[in-house]
Amino acid sequence: MTPSLLSFVLCSLILQSICVVAQTKSTIVIGDSFTAQTSTSPWLLSPSGDFAFGFLPLKDTNLFLLSIWYPKISEKTVVWYANGDSPAPKGSKAELTANDGLVLTSPNGVRLWNTEGLNVEVSRGVLNDTGNFVLQDGKFNSLWETFKFPSDTLLPSQVVDKGRKLSSRLKETDFSKGRFELILQSDGNLVMHSINLPSGYVNENYFESNTIKSSTSSAGAQLVFDKSGYLYVLGENNEKYNVFEEESNVSTTQFYLRATLNFDGVFTLYKHPKSSTKSEGWTTVWSKPFNICTYTVSAGSGVCGYNSFCTLGDDKRPKCQCPKQYSLIDPNDPYGSCKPDFVQGCGEDDPSKKRNDLYEFEILIDTDWPLSDYVLQRPFTEEQCRKSCMDDCLCSVAIFRLGDSCWKKKLPLSNGRVDATLNGAKAFLKVRKDNASHGSTVPVTN
Repeated sequence: MTPSLLSFVLCSLILQSICVVAQTKSTIVIGDSFTAQTSTSPWLLSPSGDFAFGFLPLKDTNLFLLSIWYPKISEKTVVWYANGDSPAPKGSKAELTANDGLVLTSPNGVRLWNTEGLNVEVSRGVLNDTGNFVLQDGKFNSLWETFKFPSDTLLPSQVVDKGRKLSSRLKETDFSKGRFELILQSDGNLVMHSINLPSGYVNENYFESNTIKSSTSSAGAQLVFDKSGYLYVLGENNEKYNVFEEESNVSTTQFYLRATLNFDGVFTLYKHPKSSTKSEGWTTVWSKPFNICTYTVSAGSGVCGYNSFCTLGDDKRPKCQCPKQYSLIDPNDPYGSCKPDFVQGCGEDDPSKKRNDLYEFEILIDTDWPLSDYVLQRPFTEEQCRKSCMDDCLCSVAIFRLGDSCWKKKLPLSNGRVDATLNGAKAFLKVRKDNASHGSTVPVTN
């Protein structure tokens, strides 16, 4: 090989190497920026290539999410995101600055999001192999990291301190702040609850770790997702409290693991084979709570919307359903509230007609809407319960339970669920006869 040809080959190899490095860099410095474009090519890749950082386009929109995801699998599963409530239009830019860290601005220069709490100048940003994006100073000290500000997902080696929380998405494909939270409280108790959007009002807990200080144990200090895939609360005395399941026994060298607070409130540990085929996806290792449909709130609709009811699927996820002759207020929100497709009231009916001629009952077994009662009648027979609701213009549903108890309910109905522990309780749902052909039961699919 001639010297000139050898030089050409060496230069080509060097240029290729530089190009590959540029395409797969894991570190950015002050002044580096990235623009939201149609392509899903990432800004950064972790050294192993397991995690990507950049903009992902939101389905059926011209908007983008600044996020971290798994680039090696067909599902672009997001594990952290920054601007869920204000997605970035095409042409928006993320830039690393010395004083404000990472700054996200729209094409016209409006600031959409930036890292907060910095009191030292930033020198660089690094995406490491755990999926953690870290801002560092000139001495490589960590100043800010995504692991300390989680969105809805935890990854192995991630630690959650007191006061930190996960917030669910609003919907599967809507990354706005959702209705459910997982938080390690100041007393060391790890809890999950819903909130009444758009306010921050907190409803009752549907999960508690009970890791509070007592005479026999210390309070929880951290929620730890260790490198082996074991998720536990670490006590102030370094005791490990198993509050979810035993160690997963899932190899983190063979599987990707993530623990996600889903938009429906179920906290789930998922696994995905690293050497996967297109037919393989995320599968559940465990989920909490066991049955979220039994979650009851005193000042809200419950897991599903008003006038809806919840059933638990085989995947331990809730399915929401409108009763017969009820339909979704928002057809695009299958977990939302339902409205009756008929008129019912004390002044709307023809006074010349008997109510039996206008209405009939749809009978639902093991179904209830707790806390929607306005009167309890006991002792009552089943026939007396039916007649009492039929004759009462306020009554929309009557629940007959325990052989002699009749709970009458009026709209809106809340906390609806199908629950086998009701032991054959009957719900008499009042619907109009002359409008029966307009209603149908609407099942929900994920």
